Amino acid sequence: MQKFFPFLQWLRTYNKADFFSDLLAGLSVGIILVPQGMAYAMIAGLPPVYGLYAAIFPLLVYLFLGTSRQLSIGPVAMDSLLVAAGLASLTISSLENYIALAIFLAFMVGAIQFFLGLCRMGFLVNFLSKPVISGFTSAAALIIVFSQLKHLLGVDVEKSNRFHQLISNAFNKIAETNSYDLALGLVSILVIVVLKKWSKKIPSILIVVVLGILAVYFLNLEAFGVKIVGAIPTGLPEFQTPSITIQNIIDIWPIAVTLALVGYLEAISIGKAIQEKTGLDTIDSNQELVALGASNMIGSFFQSYPATASFSRSAINYESGAKTNLAALFSVSLVVLTLLFLTPLFFYLPNAVLASIIMVSVFGLIEIGYAKNLWVNRKDEFFILLITFLTTLFVGIPQGVLLGVLYSLLLMVYRTSNPHFAVLGNIKGSEYYKNINRFDDEVVVREDLLIVRFDAQLYFANAAFFKRELFKQIDKKGKALKGVIINAEAISYIDSSAAYMLTKIINEIHCRNLQFYIAGAIGPTRDIIFSSGIITELSSEFLFVKTKEAVAYFDDPSTVSLVQEKVAHQNRLKCDK
Repeated sequence: MQKFFPFLQWLRTYNKADFFSDLLAGLSVGIILVPQGMAYAMIAGLPPVYGLYAAIFPLLVYLFLGTSRQLSIGPVAMDSLLVAAGLASLTISSLENYIALAIFLAFMVGAIQFFLGLCRMGFLVNFLSKPVISGFTSAAALIIVFSQLKHLLGVDVEKSNRFHQLISNAFNKIAETNSYDLALGLVSILVIVVLKKWSKKIPSILIVVVLGILAVYFLNLEAFGVKIVGAIPTGLPEFQTPSITIQNIIDIWPIAVTLALVGYLEAISIGKAIQEKTGLDTIDSNQELVALGASNMIGSFFQSYPATASFSRSAINYESGAKTNLAALFSVSLVVLTLLFLTPLFFYLPNAVLASIIMVSVFGLIEIGYAKNLWVNRKDEFFILLITFLTTLFVGIPQGVLLGVLYSLLLMVYRTSNPHFAVLGNIKGSEYYKNINRFDDEVVVREDLLIVRFDAQLYFANAAFFKRELFKQIDKKGKALKGVIINAEAISYIDSSAAYMLTKIINEIHCRNLQFYIAGAIGPTRDIIFSSGIITELSSEFLFVKTKEAVAYFDDPSTVSLVQEKVAHQNRLKCDK
């Protein structure tokens, strides 16, 4: 039961001290969650109240099923932008249909995550490398920031998920700027930034919300064209079945898959980062998929759009001393109280203030320092980041993620097809054999013996490279060469193509009157050497545990260690069976 309902693990030892810690943390997160939820709903192109709906049932479901004890689930900027980008490509006739599709999207995202969790496929997120994530999030952050210009300027700007179109559309409307909206937005940004630098514990977002509402109400700024949130429906979201149709599934499945993976990646990354700080190893990657999936699916029945973990709110939750997932219950309670009794207070909340909250919140996602580090140390990965960034910025968000993943996979294939190939020499006065290019005069290089190391698994994509490099070094040695030793410590696998190639290489080396040895092969690799038939050409007496033993046997064939005899005997028995 604890495996399927992780809350049972901490419930057994829950005490009064934990309760008060969770109460304080939950209320702290709730204070931020209310204005943030409304702001993020605006990014998604939804009425602000839907941000509050997304902050109820997803949090409650994760409380029971989630494995991270400090993760704060709910609406986030990244997923909100993906919702807007995905739905913007569809022909939607009305706001009601747009809302219905956003809610159905939450169901689809949850179903995909839940299915992947049941199938234990949490590893899929590993294909989203750090450069892809950084390029994607940095570009998305810029798109989010500039998508809020319409609220900051107080003008109607045509929506777009492409950076250059956003800039162009905003520039065309700049002459219509409402100076009051602009002033409110800029002052709010300044207040949030200054208060955050002064102390992170100050609820800067809540302060600018209150100040913005008071300014509009007492100065009658609405009469000067300042755009406000207006009436927010009072009451809790009603139970409604999402609009599940075949056409809707066909229309939104690509963005649903993107959201499912990106949302899971955000949650697992944030959860593991906090886990390292707490020292509690509680996170189960596959159970997290189940928890997020159930949160989104159940949330969709109560008018929630896609939700996942928030970095800022999770950090506040942790820093406020949250001990367990119960903190989410108190955050939800604050959202429920707002929906039942406090929504009239947000009537005069300026859109420009919400825009300022969004801009400051997402600006930290732009990772300039990481890009600089890659440029200096990993230029190939820098170009992955750059391609993802530019594609996301100017073409589209799903396209940017897909292209980044494909380029990462191509780079991985290129690296494994051209791995490190080293010629080894004996370190003077020791039994170690190291790369002659790294140790120079410290190594002894023999003319009659070639020792090489191949630092990768041996498979069809790098078999030709291995053969080419090996014979290049053999030819360099010339006529003085008498034997070749392959240090196979780093070869974790040999596929059938490479096994066939290696058999041919050994035969050709023997035809040159040279002896061939394999040293350091780990158990699974030795199994392949025997099962694939390589041993027939090699012979088991030329398979050694250590390089020094192969060298000793080359110098004196009567010298065989007891370990070497045991390994050869065991492998022969296995082969016979």
